[in-house]
Amino acid sequence: MTVRKADIYFSNDFKGVLEVANGQVAIGGEQGTLAPYDLLFGALASCLYATFLDVVRKKRIHFYSAHIEVTGEKQTTVPTVLTWVNTKITIKGAEAKDQAAFTKSFDLATQYCSIYQTISKVAEMSWSVEFED
Repeated sequence: MTVRKADIYFSNDFKGVLEVANGQVAIGGEQGTLAPYDLLFGALASCLYATFLDVVRKKRIHFYSAHIEVTGEKQTTVPTVLTWVNTKITIKGAEAKDQAAFTKSFDLATQYCSIYQTISKVAEMSWSVEFED
């Protein structure tokens, strides 16, 4: 088992700092801060990407960079959980012959990413892979 720890220090309104072993981030509703769903979507994208990288490295397929876009919608009734989440990854610099392998690799990432699997318990999940030169 891996134990993780985060400390969050708040003022008496919605302004705070999330501190973890590797750094910190400002939390809030103002410019330059992250709100709860910003953090959740960032966690989803980074978990998927780390898992995706593990898979493509094992397959020894190469690319230059990737962009992940996460969108989702919360229901309006309480509790305001997500109803759907879509994740789109755009891969740059992949060879045409490897595109199917990249798509399969992202599919595997969705299966093994714990944050994706956790969110899928409450929201309809979808994903897509696109390629750019």
